[in-house]
Amino acid sequence: MLYLKTLIIVVQLMSALGVIGLVLLQHGKGADMGAAFGSGASGSLFGATGSANFLSRTTAVLAAVFFISTLALTYLGSYKPQTSAGVLAGAATAPASAAVAGSAPASAPVVSSAPGADVPK
Repeated sequence: MLYLKTLIIVVQLMSALGVIGLVLLQHGKGADMGAAFGSGASGSLFGATGSANFLSRTTAVLAAVFFISTLALTYLGSYKPQTSAGVLAGAATAPASAAVAGSAPASAPVVSSAPGADVPK
């Protein structure tokens, strides 16, 4: 479980850094006007508007990965497995039931969990 949490934390950290980097790479709304007058953006790898679509879609995908990893970490952080004492669970309750039976009123039947208590003498 520890390895799974570590893996999700790494994925969350990488997606957060990716979102930060992609947001810083994106152009503002006023940058489109410069591309219309031939500022050199039309000759780029993605074309005049291709880089905006690619960067915004990649940012949206990384934001979704960040959101899902945050939910997964929240779920794993709130998960508490039930502890089991195994064979010793019955032995731990026996002295408590004997102490309660010893302080019971005389009219109540006394139940003993000791071995051989049900054998008549």
